[in-house]
Amino acid sequence: MTVAIDLPEPSAPPIGEVHESVARDAREFGAYARTGGWAFALKVARSVRPGGHAAGETPKVSAKEFSALADCSAERVMRYYKAWDKASDDGLVPLFEALVPGEDIELPDADVWSTYYVSRSSAASERGSAITAAAEAEGIRPTKALEVAENPTALRAAILADPGTAQAARTALLDRVREDPAFQTELARDIVRADELKKAVASESRAADRIGYVRQIVENGQIRTPAGQTVEAPAELRAEAERHLSLLDELDGSEEAGEWATEAYDTVKGLVAEAVEADPELRVQERRTKFYSSLQKATKVFEELTLDDADDIYEDDMVQRLEALQAAIGTCITALRKASPAH
Repeated sequence: MTVAIDLPEPSAPPIGEVHESVARDAREFGAYARTGGWAFALKVARSVRPGGHAAGETPKVSAKEFSALADCSAERVMRYYKAWDKASDDGLVPLFEALVPGEDIELPDADVWSTYYVSRSSAASERGSAITAAAEAEGIRPTKALEVAENPTALRAAILADPGTAQAARTALLDRVREDPAFQTELARDIVRADELKKAVASESRAADRIGYVRQIVENGQIRTPAGQTVEAPAELRAEAERHLSLLDELDGSEEAGEWATEAYDTVKGLVAEAVEADPELRVQERRTKFYSSLQKATKVFEELTLDDADDIYEDDMVQRLEALQAAIGTCITALRKASPAH
């Protein structure tokens, strides 16, 4: 398809009573609709001197002179020049040297124009280069990503108004969090400062812990008793845990897992308690472990008391509490001695 850039005057008057200026605009619009920016790139490519060519060697002018004649910036002219240069490297359009001022040639379709033309100077910056690379990796046009990056207010409006955009933004933020520790810290601070988000995170964390408890039983075949012992899970208990886990895994992303996680956790936790009570040896070991754990905690707390200044902090209630504690410890020691093998 050959597109005439400088359209000649029509040999016949336009159909009907259409004004000539309107008809000309329509023809120019049609030419641009078919070729997009290539129509303007050709004007630059056939009129601007390629690098290394002196002024006297060709009727073409420099990009600066062309921009002055066009009453626009030289930077804008060079963006079209570079787009043509990239396309010529790919064999899509002729080289600059093969073009003659005023000559029309067959131009590529408008659809491929955005592949070569970068409309924003920000694309040349380090930030713009990163955005361009990310856009290409996602299989989208860099100009789209650059436009969004330059208008964060529009992005915010789209996120607030459209659930689909909000979902895409959420997914992108999660990917960014995994790769950017500093951003991860900033986001965590924002969450803990917002009461609603903090509560939601705590709820989801609790649900995740409960699902993890059930999953650990299924995958490892072991249970953790209330006293902290790890023992083999009975077959019936493991089967019930598998049933609940399968229900949890079937939930889609839009369903709340909290209620299901609580039900699974409570059920499995109850079965663990029943398993402990059903095994006499395990029941005794559980009591022993729980007692010793409590004893260690009590000992640590008492050791942390500072008694050097007891004279200054004396109160009758303190003495009474310590005397009651002393009596309880004595009773406990007597009971333990009676339960020793020697007796």
